[in-house]
Formats: sequence, structure tokens, C-alpha cells
Amino acid sequence: MVGSPPYAQIVAELRKRIEAGELAPGERVPSTREITRRFGVAMATATKALGVLRQEGLVRAVPGSGTVVEARPRTVRPIHPAPVAAAEPAPEPGRSRRRPAPDAALTPERIVGVAIAIADAEGLGGLSMRRVAAELGAATMALYRHVVDKDDLVLRMLDAAMAEWQPPADAPEGWRPRLEIAARRLWELFRRHPWLAPAMSMTRPQPLAGGLAYSEWTLDALYRSGADHATLFTAYLTLFNYVRGTAVNLEPEAEAEAASGLSPEEWMDTQEAAMRSIVGDGRFPTFERVLSTPYDFDLNALFEFGLQRLLDGFAVVIP
Repeated sequence: MVGSPPYAQIVAELRKRIEAGELAPGERVPSTREITRRFGVAMATATKALGVLRQEGLVRAVPGSGTVVEARPRTVRPIHPAPVAAAEPAPEPGRSRRRPAPDAALTPERIVGVAIAIADAEGLGGLSMRRVAAELGAATMALYRHVVDKDDLVLRMLDAAMAEWQPPADAPEGWRPRLEIAARRLWELFRRHPWLAPAMSMTRPQPLAGGLAYSEWTLDALYRSGADHATLFTAYLTLFNYVRGTAVNLEPEAEAEAASGLSPEEWMDTQEAAMRSIVGDGRFPTFERVLSTPYDFDLNALFEFGLQRLLDGFAVVIP
């Protein structure tokens, strides 16, 4: 592509690699920093190249992980699928085409399922009783026959989401590998439902039957270690708080990405000049040296690093 602008050449090469299968769905594509080093272009050019690929539907930004290859073909799943029906006549002015569903078609499970789908897509800020009713094609007041209010609905959502955590069929020996499984599966659960971690409380835990599988597995692993009660229960709480505390970054990052159109790495690139300006007087040489060294931020890697160091600390006090 002689004569093409640099960003177009980068797009063409990455597109070719994706279409050839060299970069598989879900695999990370080169970061903006990698692109700048490899192609000798500015950050703005690298950011534009990834933006074009994202507009083409070839890649997507994953909060905390970077830009990855999109699954092909790309599809957008509606919050609740509707059967294909024959075309209806246009509604009268001022009247809605959607007909309220009969109350018999509503169940707490169906209401909770739709509410979770909304929260997964838009966060808890996009959730309301009116919105859930609209997605179900029901009258808003009909929902109150099955759930008390929004607080009750959110509690049911928490319970249903936590119930997705299930232990493996075969349990490894030793408390450490068991805690690794507990933490990683909880992390995966929080990633599927970014609203879940911020909605849960450490100091005032909600009574969730759906969370008992996680609690039983984790406490049993610590109990088998022979640790005393205070140590094992503190370790249990610390592990959960670590995973949840890392996961609370997922929902605000997803919202920020949707609002800005920039991945975390791309956003940081736009702030580089401002960051350098505040350390340019030489008073913070170590920070300036670290800032000038390329670093690919990955929330998954950060989680795994912290998990291993946390378990290293547990090993000091657990037999």
C-alpha cells in the first residue's frame, strides 16, 4: 500500500493477520506502544489504527486486558429474544406497538434474568423497574406482584449471579490450589457481571443463598489446612475482599470506555503529555523514569500477580 497513510498500512497488516487466523478470536492484538515501536509511528497514529479496526468490527477493547480480536461473525444479541412474527399494522398515534404481557407469563426468575441482562449491558445505572417491564412487554405495576421493589430485585440478581459460581468436579489436594480455583472462578464471575462486585458489601454482607457454594468450598479448604478459626475466617474474608476489590474497577471502566470510545491504554496515551508536564521539573526522578518505560497494563495479569502474593502471605500463617 505504497502512498497510503501510515495508519492505513498498519490497519491493512493487522487485518490481514486477523483474516488469516494468525490472530485468533480473543487473542490480544499489538498494543499502541507495540505498534509505535514496530512501525516507528506516533501514539496518535497507533491509536487511530486500532480505532479503525474497532470500527470495522475486527477488534474490541476489553476493560483491563487491552484490545482483542472480535469473535467472527460479530453478532449483537438482544436483551431478550423475540420470535419472528408477521408484520403488524402501524399503531394508532399515541399508542405503543408493544402489548403488555399477561401476568401469568411473568415469573420472578424471568424478571431477574432480564434485569441481569440489562445490568450486564448497561450497568446498574441503566436498571429500573420501568426498563425491565418494557423489555418484558409488561406493565410496570405487574412486576410488583413478583418483586417488592428495586432493592429486592437487585438482591435477587445478586443471588442468581453468585449461584453461577460452582466448584470443579475434581478437587485438588491442598489449601492453596483450592483457593486459587475459588479466586479465579470468582474473578471470572465478576468479569461476566461487572456490576456485581460494586453491588456487594464486605461490611454489611447480603444474605445470598447463591453464594454458599463459594463460601463452603473456600472455608472447607482452609478448615482442612488445620488453621485456627480466627486465621481461617480472616483469610476467607481477605481473599474475597481482594477479588472483589480488584473487580470494582470493571464497571466504571466499561462505562468510561463506552463514553470515550477509548481503551484504557489508548486513554493513557492521551494523558502522557500531561503526566510528563507535572514531573518535568526533576523533583520525582524515579517516577519519571518508570513513566518513560513502556508498560502494558493488564487487569488480569495484575489480578494474578496479586493473588499469588496474597497466597504467599497466607502460607506464613496457615499450616
